[in-house]
Amino acid sequence: MQQYLSINDIDNIQEAIQSCIEIKQNPHANDKLGEHKTLGIIFLNPSLRTKISTIKAAQNIGLNVLPIDVNNGWALEFNEGVVMNTDKPEHIKEAAQVVASYCDIVAIRSFAKLNDKEQDYQEQIFSAFKKYTACPIVNLESALRHPLQSLADILTIEEYKKLKKLKKPKVVLSWAPHVNPLPHAVANSFAESMQLMDYEFVVTHPEGYELDSEFIGDAQVIYDQDEAFKDADFIYVKNWSSTKEYGKVINTDNKWMITQEKLKHAPNAKVMHCLPVRRNLVIADEVLDSECSIVIEQAENRLYAAQYVLSELVKTLKLQKSKAPFLNEKVYANEVE
Repeated sequence: MQQYLSINDIDNIQEAIQSCIEIKQNPHANDKLGEHKTLGIIFLNPSLRTKISTIKAAQNIGLNVLPIDVNNGWALEFNEGVVMNTDKPEHIKEAAQVVASYCDIVAIRSFAKLNDKEQDYQEQIFSAFKKYTACPIVNLESALRHPLQSLADILTIEEYKKLKKLKKPKVVLSWAPHVNPLPHAVANSFAESMQLMDYEFVVTHPEGYELDSEFIGDAQVIYDQDEAFKDADFIYVKNWSSTKEYGKVINTDNKWMITQEKLKHAPNAKVMHCLPVRRNLVIADEVLDSECSIVIEQAENRLYAAQYVLSELVKTLKLQKSKAPFLNEKVYANEVE
């Protein structure tokens, strides 16, 4: 593994799941693996589970963790050839290289702004680190994806699939109402990860909330939530903002909230959510506090997913004769030419 920007950066998902299970059984088995190497973490947005699980995972394998303070955000220039006479004092070209010169791996969290779809899809900070450095990058949630979450989600489903002795589980991704417009990253990544698994996968949401086809693949889309839930084994609940009217809330129908009444269509289903979750808006108390909820187990698995990814990246670094150069020589060779 050279980087982890998408679930598709994992070569063999079944081997990855098995490795996560082994890590979960003995998280300190390789506590010297990352010795003398540094993980830099950049959070441009707030975090609870992602920050704690990533730091703890790094500590479990002996990585030094270097939090990079970007309070109030970085005022960075991303465009080439501009005269920097405004409020942006530093170009990403220098910033990325400096960070990579201090760190062996860099993990970044940068949400979609939900104002301009084209700009969000460019994923500027991730693209810049890929362009200007050769440092392995970990996606802690971007505008489009949250691949550490989706790996933890698969691990959770596989554990309960085995426990319930399911051959081909039915997994439903269900939209639920929210007061704020939320990014698509979690829903995108979860749908994308489902393409790697032998599951029956269904997506349900109101019209105007269709996810891009590159993420949902050939999943069945059903606009009737009750119909979608029939005989489901797992129901993954998540809000995302409209895709038809990008970044806006165009539906606040509380009939989409997950209640016990809704679960009568899937009496044996386990309910999942990435957290944080707004109680009695997205999921009712009666569901979250019941045995069908596995949101805490799902959150715990974030640790083992992160530890797997960091371990694989450290192993790749160790296979190299020396640390990967922080300077992307091809970019500068082209500039010289």
